Amino acid sequence: MAFSSKIADSIVEVGKLMYQKGWVAANDGNISVRLDAERILCTPTGVSKGMMNPEDMLLVDLEGRKLEGLRDCTTEIQMHCTIYKMRADVNSVVHAHPPVSTGFAVAGRALNLAILPEAVVTLGTVPLADYGLPGTPELSNQLAPYIPNHDALLMANHGVVCYGESLEKAFFRLETVEHLARISLVAEMLGGPRLLPRKEVDRLMDARSRYGIQFPAGAQPEAPIAAEDMIAMKREERFEMTRQELVSMLDEVLRSRGVFSN
Repeated sequence: MAFSSKIADSIVEVGKLMYQKGWVAANDGNISVRLDAERILCTPTGVSKGMMNPEDMLLVDLEGRKLEGLRDCTTEIQMHCTIYKMRADVNSVVHAHPPVSTGFAVAGRALNLAILPEAVVTLGTVPLADYGLPGTPELSNQLAPYIPNHDALLMANHGVVCYGESLEKAFFRLETVEHLARISLVAEMLGGPRLLPRKEVDRLMDARSRYGIQFPAGAQPEAPIAAEDMIAMKREERFEMTRQELVSMLDEVLRSRGVFSN
């Protein structure tokens, strides 16, 4: 194959780490690395990510068509290709099903609360994309609106995808997502998290460039929900509930007086 064996070795190593950490089961997950403007090295389908060999890797083009390799390509290669096409700064994509963060995705919960300074700097927010059938264009279509402004995404009833300028950074973002999800879950069990104030969140977001986190021109990274935001949301929620109760009461009165009839 016309690529560095070191890259294939790195993919194998990351696959083993994902498997050992319990982020994938059986043949779940997929990994890819952009080699140049036209070629991607990716993992095959039907092979445990903890039991791969360098020669299992496949060479594909940016449309997901196999160029070289003995095995079949991952069925989710189009998701990888979509990310590469939309983010010129991205050179690696990692997808897995870490149990806790995937649990948030199954529950319909984004990881978008400002609870950890490190997570704010590293991830900003991790939004939840609507469900799309894995291995189909529908999945990429659901992710597309979020790809330009985020480095990690939850996929409803599916899992997590992270990406970055290197395989190492994509893997570390995946690790941070699962770490954040675990801490979020514990905080929920202990009565709910105490969020960072908006001032601190803004300072952390401004500091992202100092930590080497760059986005393409025109991107607008989303800041997580701060304490003040949550208070406003709860007030709005209470107001909406009160409004609905009043509407319901008025409807009941009008019906009792025969103004409305079924």
